[in-house]
Amino acid sequence: MSYLLISCNTTSNNSTLVETIIEFNEAVANAKPGDAIILKNGIWEDSELLFAAEGTDEKPITLRAETPGKVFIEGVSSLKFGGNYLVVDGLHFRNGYSPTEAVVEFRVDDNNIANHCTFTNSVIEDFNKMQRDDSDLWVLFRGRHNTMSNCYIEGKTNRGPTVRVDIAGRESINNYHQIINNHFGPRPTKGGASGETIQIGDSYTSMSPSYTMVANNLFEKCNGEVEIISSKTNFNEFRNNVFYQSEGSLVTRHGNYVTIDGNYFIGDGVNENYGGIRIINTGHTVTNNYFYSIIGKNFRSPLAVMNGIPKSPLNRYNQVTDLVVAYNTYINCASPWQFGVGSNISQKDVLPLSEIRSARPIRSLVANNIIYNENGDPSPIIEHDEADGVTFKSNVINNHGLAFKAYDGLENLDFQVQEIAPYIFMPSETLKIKAYQGFGFDEFSKDIFGNSRKNDTSIGASVNPAAKDPMILDKTKYGTNWYSNEVEANDPTTHTVSNADELRIKINEAENGDIIKLKAGNYAIETSLQIHKRLNILSDDKLNTILTYSGAENTALFELHPKGFLNLKSVVLKGNSSQYAFSSINKNMFTHFGLTVLDCAISDFNYALKVYKESFAERITFQDTAISDCTNGLELSEETDDKGDYNTEYLTIKNCDFSNVNRNVIDYYRGGYDESTIGGNLLVTNSNFTNCGGKEETGILINTRGIINVAISENTFKDNPVKLVALLWGAKNNSHSNNQITNSGEIKVEENLKLKLMY
Repeated sequence: MSYLLISCNTTSNNSTLVETIIEFNEAVANAKPGDAIILKNGIWEDSELLFAAEGTDEKPITLRAETPGKVFIEGVSSLKFGGNYLVVDGLHFRNGYSPTEAVVEFRVDDNNIANHCTFTNSVIEDFNKMQRDDSDLWVLFRGRHNTMSNCYIEGKTNRGPTVRVDIAGRESINNYHQIINNHFGPRPTKGGASGETIQIGDSYTSMSPSYTMVANNLFEKCNGEVEIISSKTNFNEFRNNVFYQSEGSLVTRHGNYVTIDGNYFIGDGVNENYGGIRIINTGHTVTNNYFYSIIGKNFRSPLAVMNGIPKSPLNRYNQVTDLVVAYNTYINCASPWQFGVGSNISQKDVLPLSEIRSARPIRSLVANNIIYNENGDPSPIIEHDEADGVTFKSNVINNHGLAFKAYDGLENLDFQVQEIAPYIFMPSETLKIKAYQGFGFDEFSKDIFGNSRKNDTSIGASVNPAAKDPMILDKTKYGTNWYSNEVEANDPTTHTVSNADELRIKINEAENGDIIKLKAGNYAIETSLQIHKRLNILSDDKLNTILTYSGAENTALFELHPKGFLNLKSVVLKGNSSQYAFSSINKNMFTHFGLTVLDCAISDFNYALKVYKESFAERITFQDTAISDCTNGLELSEETDDKGDYNTEYLTIKNCDFSNVNRNVIDYYRGGYDESTIGGNLLVTNSNFTNCGGKEETGILINTRGIINVAISENTFKDNPVKLVALLWGAKNNSHSNNQITNSGEIKVEENLKLKLMY
């Protein structure tokens, strides 16, 4: 259809071009079935678009960009649907945040909910609230028969799922929503719970029927938390999605009778955070899925079947029953089948009975699956608790001669695989084992490529050894037809500076990724150097390149802002004992920062590093660096709300020297007992600690309260006046080895730390 656009308030061929929010509201008020309201190209700032109208199935009312991708919704802005048969097409949300609980919402209010409405061909990019704990959603579904299609969404860092389907009242159950053909781009690690990409329902509506379809989407680097998708209602379907370089799993967290069919889970054999499918509750079917090089453990294993809590409340873990896992293919996956995941009987001394996950899976069937391990796997099946309620039928494994525990229904068979596409390998011939035909198996009528299983008795995800390349990573198949997240990398520019004024100017002028090279000399810095982009600052002469900071008390030499990623190398930093060497800003940290300090010397500061509440860095690294004569060391301990949050995913200390640091030498905190949070990560290795912690109130040199992964090894601790070097959590992934400790207390391991329950 073509449109004749004459002027702002002129209607022709049922289309109206609008330039202002007043004209938009007038056009919406007058809209009739079949009309199109067209937003003029440009920036629509601080615009709350209320699209309330009544279209029909044959004649929907459309709100669209004059040119797709040329209408930018910025500032404090949002979009709300209300009514029936409405379509929004071609908008780009950026440089702002929603004033309400959602950016795009399928309702105007509780009395005007959307049905049969579509949000399509649009982008939401970095549209974060100003504070990490200020929760919102980017797309909120209400009503029935609504669709999000061919959209691109990237960059959510604050609390709350990216997309949520609400089941709030009869008008939103049996909703049959569709989330299809979208490209979910990177969602950075949140550093705690409530960072899902899609959540369907919640604990308290989890027994309601939803029938939401999530299909043909690409999930790329969706790393927000351990659950990429959290299904919390009944009768949802997840079909033909691709999970690529995404740190998490598709999880049937609550609710029953979910279908998971024809999905791809692509790992790299290195990153243990890439997960597969995690199962809780009853009646699920997991069929025709493909797993490649997924080596995640426990919650992130390729197939994680959890233990439940007897008589579980709605918001915890119901027992797995009546599960069918059939016709799936696992290539080079570590321990692909894990049962009784989450069993925590050993923690009964510190947890209430209502938290003990002791109910094993029952009446569950694993049949007609293929496992291929190029290098062999000593434990293709792991039983965290006895898997006596699971039956195995007609499964095969080629473990390349490596012995493993035998199971009836898992046959060791020599077969080869062939590459049909990048990351996709299938058996090169039909395997000589007859598929098990259980109750209802006739419903599994197609394979992962859509081929018919009728009259076919083969096993695994594909019936055809000569299958064609499904082009699962062809990004043109997903998202909009006008936006791409493929960015051509530019070579960094090197800027050379010789004094403080030049340094400040180049920090402001430099492009993302540039290098600022410091000539030898003493740089007298009087106010904070603000980092808003990715910068590399370095020198060739560490001993004679000195940044002396004389700024105000409790200010930072390097102040790290949202999107501020600093790599600092071979520089001496000196303060006057009242300021900070590095800090985040103390409010409006709406997205991540990052810090790497290599081969530096830091002395005479109040804090070497101060990270404020609601600030988050995926990685903070200090390597080959000396920190001396500071009141405080590295302090990341302000997330004391005990909601499972923390300030960095990876804190790494390598080959460093700490001397005369009075307190908070390393203080890294995650509060609240949340079994599904499996971070942060602390590595302290090959470092020296001398005369530190003399004024530490806790009596602990390295504080790691609630951190899940801690490794302290090959360090020297000498003359540190503390009771403990560290108190480690034995029940989690905390370890220490080969440390030399002299006159510095001890490293104590406590198996079960008692933490505040989040639920």
